[in-house]
Amino acid sequence: MDIKNFTSAISQIAEEKEIPTEKVIETIEMALAAAYKKDYGKKGQIIKAKLEPITGEVKFWQVKLVVDESMLLTEEELETMGEEETRTPPEKTGSESSFKKATEGEAEKKVRFNEEKHIMLEEAKKTKPGIKAGEEIEFPLESRQDYGRIAAQTAKQVILQKIREAERETIFEEYKTKEGEIVSGVVQRIEGRNIFLDIGKTLGILPREEQVPGEFYRPGQRLKVYILRVEETSKGPVVFLSRAYPKLISKLFELEVPEISTGQVEIKSIAREPGSRSKIAVFSKAQGIDPIGSAVGQRGARVMAVISELGGEKIDIIEYSDDPERFIANSLSPAKVLEVRILPKNQAIAVVPTDQLSLAIGKDGQNVRLAAKLTGWKIDVRSPESLETESIATEETIEEAEVEKTEKKEETEGVSSLALTAVETATKKKATEANEKAGKTKKKAKGKGAPAGQKSRKTEKKTKKT
Repeated sequence: MDIKNFTSAISQIAEEKEIPTEKVIETIEMALAAAYKKDYGKKGQIIKAKLEPITGEVKFWQVKLVVDESMLLTEEELETMGEEETRTPPEKTGSESSFKKATEGEAEKKVRFNEEKHIMLEEAKKTKPGIKAGEEIEFPLESRQDYGRIAAQTAKQVILQKIREAERETIFEEYKTKEGEIVSGVVQRIEGRNIFLDIGKTLGILPREEQVPGEFYRPGQRLKVYILRVEETSKGPVVFLSRAYPKLISKLFELEVPEISTGQVEIKSIAREPGSRSKIAVFSKAQGIDPIGSAVGQRGARVMAVISELGGEKIDIIEYSDDPERFIANSLSPAKVLEVRILPKNQAIAVVPTDQLSLAIGKDGQNVRLAAKLTGWKIDVRSPESLETESIATEETIEEAEVEKTEKKEETEGVSSLALTAVETATKKKATEANEKAGKTKKKAKGKGAPAGQKSRKTEKKTKKT
């Protein structure tokens, strides 16, 4: 083996793939062990190789697990296991088989004895007296120099696979630490609604929901993107990017404004409607530094650089204040606020001049909506006239309520006398009705009795005549 060329090849692979040299040597050792097992080993063996990069010498060992009787499956368990394997389930369901449920815990602890993989504790103690069950013991193997074509092909596949896995791990670890940062990427290709950008070692995905509305992308276009999150998949790490995330603006200002990157000026909050307009609240931690002037820059150079990167999106820079009234008044910029009234339940009323009412509200309510997001308060914009009208109406409502309350109180106090009067009136009315009914009954009785007397007199006369 040409040690010089071999060492330079290892260094070249480590540099190109950005993998540690130790990881490359470990990969080669695994490939040599796989090649040795393919030509000179047996099925089930665990072969371990050790490569010395300076001399090029390779040593091999067979590794066995030390077990005792409690770690092995019994004959009954093996028979049950064989019956369960030959049995075909009638229907595939989400639940596991009865055998798997019953032996799940035991299967993790117990193993089927294999001479190539396992060695009994008593026999292992003959070679290494202080060894315990569960440990590994190594037996040196004879070194080989010649390998067949199939073994060489196996070693090649192992090297390629392990280097690819190591490269994926490196990419995942690197970009996982970069979550929440911005990177520069080049549009590689467009597949449906997803945009794939080359961000260095891998491709990042810019999904549709993270794209700026109205922004068009073309292959070869260079953009600054925000690393939203990194996920590990079966096909390797996937880096999700964003152009619509609000923190993209703060990261762009960190690049353009030295006071923000050093911490002298802090961005307290951001409210953004991607592609249209944004508001940021800045605060100065050092005396003598104007936070708004630092963010705007000389002749607006700094803020214009951020705006051009965002495709012309408008940015309002306001000064942060711990006083809610002042902060809300600043957030409605460029409109001038006359007064801010703080109400319960995180609500506020902002009074602006009548001629600036539409400016404070903004197109489709955008300005006041962004101000509410920026401050975290529910803001109601009013003119002085509407506020006075509302206050008069409120006073009238209060007076009406007080009058109604007084009336209800008087009614409540006089309810007993009214009830008694009503009862007396009802009693008198009932008595009068009863008297009237009695009088009517007497009159009817008299009217009915007169004709009967006349009839009796007439009958007496007729009798006398006869």
